[in-house]
Amino acid sequence: MSRPLPFETTLEVRDACVCLHLQRAARAIGRRFDEAFRPVGLSNGQFSLLMALNVPWPPSMGAVARLLAMDRTTLTAALKPLGARGLVTVSDDPTDRRSRLLSLTDAGQDVLVAAVVIWRETHEALLYDLMGFDPDRLRTELRSLTRAG
Repeated sequence: MSRPLPFETTLEVRDACVCLHLQRAARAIGRRFDEAFRPVGLSNGQFSLLMALNVPWPPSMGAVARLLAMDRTTLTAALKPLGARGLVTVSDDPTDRRSRLLSLTDAGQDVLVAAVVIWRETHEALLYDLMGFDPDRLRTELRSLTRAG
């Protein structure tokens, strides 16, 4: 039988692991936005997805998946409840039959308009809670991590 991993190693990872701390922070912030978006029936992930579709042209599934750092299977699953609510449509790309294009419906635009008001209030409160942090630097550092991965 191999020796068990020392408890000190558990403490080391708990205290030093950047991945763990980022996950915990992301979950806490995600719960905060989930609660805020509840009146419009969205999760924070759904809000981000709808915002990714708020562009002058219908983006491809691949482009949206890259923007949101998710795989196409996860994106497809995330689109289903939004499609069922009539907030988004998925259509064939006329220039590439293998590709799908995503669009907000009028109902999706209406929900997004209401959600942006909530996002602004919640985001402002979050920035207040982060006083002492430089939010621009934090965003820059987080973006650099997504490029590194």
